[in-house]
Amino acid sequence: MRITPAGERALRHGSPWLYDTWLEEDCAGAPGDLAVAFDHRRKFLAIGLWDPTSVIRLRVLHQGSPVVIDEEWFRQRILAAQELRRPVRDSDAGTTDGFRMLNGENDGLPGLVVDRFDRTCVVKIYTLAWIPHLDTILGILQEMHDWERTVLRLNRAMQARPELLHGLRDGQILSGAPLSGPVLFRENGVVFEAEPVIGQKTGFFLDQRDNRARVERLSRGLSVLNVFSYTGGFSVYAARGGATQVTSLDISAPAMQAAERNFAHNASHPAVAHCRHEPLAEDAFAALEHMRKQGRRFGLVILDPPMFAQSKAQVESALAAYARLTQLGLAVLEPGGILVQASCSNRVTSEQFFDTVLAAAQAVGRPLREIERTGHAPDHPCTFEGGAYLKCLFARG
Repeated sequence: MRITPAGERALRHGSPWLYDTWLEEDCAGAPGDLAVAFDHRRKFLAIGLWDPTSVIRLRVLHQGSPVVIDEEWFRQRILAAQELRRPVRDSDAGTTDGFRMLNGENDGLPGLVVDRFDRTCVVKIYTLAWIPHLDTILGILQEMHDWERTVLRLNRAMQARPELLHGLRDGQILSGAPLSGPVLFRENGVVFEAEPVIGQKTGFFLDQRDNRARVERLSRGLSVLNVFSYTGGFSVYAARGGATQVTSLDISAPAMQAAERNFAHNASHPAVAHCRHEPLAEDAFAALEHMRKQGRRFGLVILDPPMFAQSKAQVESALAAYARLTQLGLAVLEPGGILVQASCSNRVTSEQFFDTVLAAAQAVGRPLREIERTGHAPDHPCTFEGGAYLKCLFARG
């Protein structure tokens, strides 16, 4: 491939993607073919996986000097990713069996995510380019790990191209016994359900593991509101931490039912058993406004919304939504209570997010005293600009 100056600059700065607009001319090739990008001197610049169906034409595997991409190359890249996670696995041995094994671009394998939930492995791919290499990747992983079931998840763009999927489908069991419902796994000793076949992403959000543990340490004796709670991850941790009452708020009724089951899975823990759980399947913004009018107050409020900005054009509206959410959260937070607010929008920078939250709080006369700023769990490494999508603020208001 011959690429534009803008594409060359992006690759030299470590971009894991080459967009179609950065090609001097489009190329022939099938999804998964190896493609080589050359600089303006016609020297080797990068090599990666080609996807003619995506605006991201190339998922970059290697940049710099020429290299042979073969099974051994993939093995060394995957081995490096597993070694990076060894301290996490060793320190949590016996209490945690839910991990991210491969974190896409941040492990040098753009568009490929692999999560493990106990004995079930979930492979999520975001480009057709990985389909020809799936058997190789899974074979290498199973040389290093042992599991019983492999589930394939495909993003929406791929699902819309069934003629290129070679018979594969979203939620397909690639190996192991069929699934008729969720699987159970442990995270810091807490038992959770994951829905590998039909759940969001791979079935559970593992990236907030460390932030959930922080909430547990802060919850003793408090009433807790978990907004955008999904299946109640933060809620169960708060209960185990000694919260007197936890309200889980999410628009999805099935997610609320799963949250109730997650409480039941952990009922053998005395603190969870004694904590009253209130699930609310309602719109978050409307429910927060209603709670404000009712005069309801909580000692700890968690605001963990879905991605508000999926493109650069949506950043301003996303920041406005974060500001509104901050003010609604503070309106139901007891004076001096703890606010935990997160963003998973990689288009919104950490500086933009934290500045917006702090300014929104100041504007309503509830200035925040920061406890700490945090990010991803260690099995979600960030190795390139734009990879650090998760931001979380712990503060007193």
